[in-house]
Amino acid sequence: MLPAELEPEDLKIVTLARSARARTGAAEGAAIRDDTGRTYVATTVALQSLRLSALQAAVAIAVSSGASGLEAIAVVTEAGTVEPADLAVVGEVGGSVPVRVIRADPTGTVRSVDAPA
Repeated sequence: MLPAELEPEDLKIVTLARSARARTGAAEGAAIRDDTGRTYVATTVALQSLRLSALQAAVAIAVSSGASGLEAIAVVTEAGTVEPADLAVVGEVGGSVPVRVIRADPTGTVRSVDAPA
């Protein structure tokens, strides 16, 4: 799937992730859409006693809100990839359908769209 082919709901989570990152000045922003259409947004947590990537924080919010499956995630970051540890967290909650992973840069330009197994 090319970035130009993203559905409006996928573009929405990119915008949410980008806005959260910009609002807080965090290194990353992430947004998740679960299998019921609810969205969850988080940014990097960088405390002395707790460190979470934006995606890990968003998954924690989704799980604590009762999400039982994920449909798509968007990560806004300057990094060239989404970390394997983050994808592992998504895999635990993702459900039976592959989760679309959308990576965008801070300008909102989509750099990759993947559906890991």
